[in-house]
Formats: sequence, structure tokens, C-alpha cells
Amino acid sequence: MSARAALRDRPAARILLLSPDGRVLLFRFDPPDRPPFWVTPGGEVDPGESYEAAARRELREETGIDREIGPQVARRVVEFVALDGTPVLADERYFLVRAETEDIVTDGHTDLERQVMRDWRWFNPAEIAAHDEPIFPLDLADILAGLTGDP
Repeated sequence: MSARAALRDRPAARILLLSPDGRVLLFRFDPPDRPPFWVTPGGEVDPGESYEAAARRELREETGIDREIGPQVARRVVEFVALDGTPVLADERYFLVRAETEDIVTDGHTDLERQVMRDWRWFNPAEIAAHDEPIFPLDLADILAGLTGDP
């Protein structure tokens, strides 16, 4: 059996949530089996759900913000090991959402998210570039620059 055959397909909707001043929200994951890392809000698309519907659901569950999802602005197909230990081939679609406030509510987090998502913060592009822990997607600063026109 090839390594690719062992991967589970994982469609995922991710959100580039920008604050009024253009910073992006990231969550810090601190799982017990690997070093901490930061990611955008979002998660797996449920069976029968569109990427856009999943993005809105994930935005509401992870931040408490319920609003229309903006356009898909990026797509990544990546292999990684999910938090449950399953190797996946993730088809990640990134959607732009502009927040009206930096206040978020994490009451909708799942039990697993409460265990591993121990922090969150808003990052500007310089902070992303200088950060000492991994931030995914790896080209997040480039994606954001393409949206805002900032280098």
C-alpha cells in the first residue's frame, strides 16, 4: 500500500479573519505529541456541507462571530497528521472575513479544542514573519500581502 493510499481525505474551510486594523486572528495549538503551532480559525468540512457553510460554522464556533463569509482567496492541499493521529490529505480553502471588533468568544470550542487551543491573538505581518513558533499556512504573510497590497 502506498503512503498516499493511507491518507484520509480531509476537506477543510479556513478563515482569514482580519481585524479593523488589518491584523489576522491565529489560534495557538499546544498538542501533547508535537511542538506548539499557530493556525487560522477553521476546520473540517462536514459530509454534505459546502466549504462556505463550513467556514461560517467554524467561524461561529471558534470565535463567536456569525457573519457572511467573504470570497475564497487561497487554496492549499497539504499532508499532515491530524490531532487525533490520523494522517490526512487536507484540501484547505481559505476565506476572507473582515471583523468589526477584536472581541471573540470561544464558548463554542469542542472538548478537544479546549484542550489544545490554549491561546489566541491578532498578528500583523511583521509579527508573523518574526514569530518563533510555526504558523500555518507557511505562506500566510504572502497571502495577506496579496489581499492588502502591503509588502
